[in-house]
Amino acid sequence: MATDRKTVDDLVDQMSKAGAVSARPMFGEYGVYCDGKMVAIIADGQLFLKPTPAGRALAADAEEAPPYPGAKPCLLIDADRWDDQDALSDLVRATAAELPTPKPKPAKAPKTTR
Repeated sequence: MATDRKTVDDLVDQMSKAGAVSARPMFGEYGVYCDGKMVAIIADGQLFLKPTPAGRALAADAEEAPPYPGAKPCLLIDADRWDDQDALSDLVRATAAELPTPKPKPAKAPKTTR
């Protein structure tokens, strides 16, 4: 079941105090980014946060589950927690702080014509 774009937009808005938060379509669902780091996946209308020590401490009661078959387990953040913008933003900010900065993508070679 694909996630409704309104759900994605609402979640991004709720996380906005964490920094530059955005969502991009990914594999039929959405990847959530904070300050350029992928911090979460929104799949089947659920929020899956990448597990970090700080995230686990702030969401100690969150169960871990894979966002899709074959994926690594993530923290499943209950919809009940989505309405607390400050707490959700703190959770996203703490998670992003512990994730590595993505490696820059190599520049594409210019196309040559023959």
